[in-house]
Amino acid sequence: MCSISRAALCAALGLAVSAPASHAHAVLERKEASPNAAYRGVVQIMHGCDGQPTTRVSVTIPEGVTGAKPMPKAGWQITTARGAYAKPYPSFHGTVSEGVKTITWSGGELPDDQVDEFTFLARVSDAFGPGATIYFPVVQDCATGVYRWSEIPVEGQKSADLQSPAPAVRVVAAAEQGSSSIPAARTGDLAIDTPWLRATPGGAKVAGGYVRITNTGSQPDRLTGASMALAGRGEIHTMSMEGGVMKMAPVVGGLAIKPGETVELKPGGLHLMFLDLTGAPKVGEPVRGTLTFERAGAVPVTFSVAPIGAQAPTATGGGHQHH
Repeated sequence: MCSISRAALCAALGLAVSAPASHAHAVLERKEASPNAAYRGVVQIMHGCDGQPTTRVSVTIPEGVTGAKPMPKAGWQITTARGAYAKPYPSFHGTVSEGVKTITWSGGELPDDQVDEFTFLARVSDAFGPGATIYFPVVQDCATGVYRWSEIPVEGQKSADLQSPAPAVRVVAAAEQGSSSIPAARTGDLAIDTPWLRATPGGAKVAGGYVRITNTGSQPDRLTGASMALAGRGEIHTMSMEGGVMKMAPVVGGLAIKPGETVELKPGGLHLMFLDLTGAPKVGEPVRGTLTFERAGAVPVTFSVAPIGAQAPTATGGGHQHH
């Protein structure tokens, strides 16, 4: 394990030491979705209720969004309410006429001065065409008090004009979401979502890589390695802060991905570390690479490149890849 100062590591990787907090309240991380495609909803709770901690988060799944499934969250219990859809919708396995209408996480405690994410997977049906907006009302309960992020703008009105706007997603054609030059494929039971890199300054020898991986099968798998065209080698790393010192270490033996589990490699936590760079990743220029798994083997991917210090892939980079 290596211990280095946070400032030194941030300089090496182009990490942002801090970022301004959003003034929003309950928002969806992913702002775009495509018809007849999977959508990963990440509800971000930005603060509590007048200083009180958040103890319950409930999201309504709107008509036309099907097959919703919540992601487990440590320290929180999940309940769902099912109901009939207004009409049958196509799915991966024929048609569906009912499903989850509400997902609720409760029993945990999110302090007012902290942020957290509550995740679900679903499918956007063809009931929504490009240009439409889908609203996911959220109720946020606190130790005392409640916020209802459920207002939907009427024609001619903007969400910014509302006091408690519902989190929204814009529907775009599949080719518009991310880069159309990055193909979608499928290999076995792994869904590989939005592999991306941070651009690096000239002369840098390391670059950070990030990706979400979901195991949709019944057998565990393990991410054992990674490579990309501009690096001599790649490793899987953990990162943590202890006493103001950032500690980083390779993941020995690979990263386990259990059946039904989603593992996210993102800034500030688990990530890919590409070393011995032979060139600098540049914004807007995708980089070919490979993720290696114990069961699935070597899976080709294309990394989009976001700006130095980015906390998420840019809207014009990356793609949703099912492998």
